[in-house]
Amino acid sequence: MPDAVEVRNLIKTFGSHTALDDVSLSIAPGEMVALIGASGSGKSTLLRHIPGFVAADRGVVSVLGRTTQTDGRISRSIRGQRSEIGFVFQQFNLVGRLSVMTNVLTGLLHRSPGWRRALARFSHAERLQAMQALESVGIGGSAFQRASTLSGGQQQRAALARCLVQGARVVLADEPIASLDPESSRNVMELLASMNRDHGCTVLVSLHQVEFAMRYCPRTIALRAGRIVHDGPSSALTPALLGDLYGSQAHELFAAAA
Repeated sequence: MPDAVEVRNLIKTFGSHTALDDVSLSIAPGEMVALIGASGSGKSTLLRHIPGFVAADRGVVSVLGRTTQTDGRISRSIRGQRSEIGFVFQQFNLVGRLSVMTNVLTGLLHRSPGWRRALARFSHAERLQAMQALESVGIGGSAFQRASTLSGGQQQRAALARCLVQGARVVLADEPIASLDPESSRNVMELLASMNRDHGCTVLVSLHQVEFAMRYCPRTIALRAGRIVHDGPSSALTPALLGDLYGSQAHELFAAAA
């Protein structure tokens, strides 16, 4: 069985700044992995390379055994490949003027013929599927509200419901709890863990707070200055190890998570 995610020798520069410096990693199907690092370590840049949102200078990225990019060339079949990749953004990426239901239903557009995509028409069965997804993340009662009326934690739940409706096999979450209060953060991480456990999704989630990585992710990959400096059990992330890896930046990884 191919890896869910494979990255080989990935290099990305922005001018004179090296954002990713020869990064290689592999994630097996069904894993839930945390990606940690202080600000500027390359977490978001790495996540955006996996579905081909960003083209690398060098290196190869594959998802579910299919190459998404090679040495900066994005796969011609990337649109179809992205249908199996759910991406959860820190700022939710919902259309505020549309209902929560419609935002969730956009996860189905990749399956629809062109005319249905243009008109955003959905069947009764698809709407039922979206409602079930919203109920599973605990916001079924908000289905017909404008997305802009939801709290940050509720909007992130809607984004996760969209991944469920999409049928994503790999979920990439880019600091999904960075702007949330502690209770909402725990709720979102519980939902990601449920998607991993109950739906078989492979989850790679970038986090600032090491406490959440240790609580929810058996494995953690740590980045510093665009390089992997640790890849192993989350239980090994002691304050002493993080101090060795990050020096004075280590305090960033212990933001309030209680």
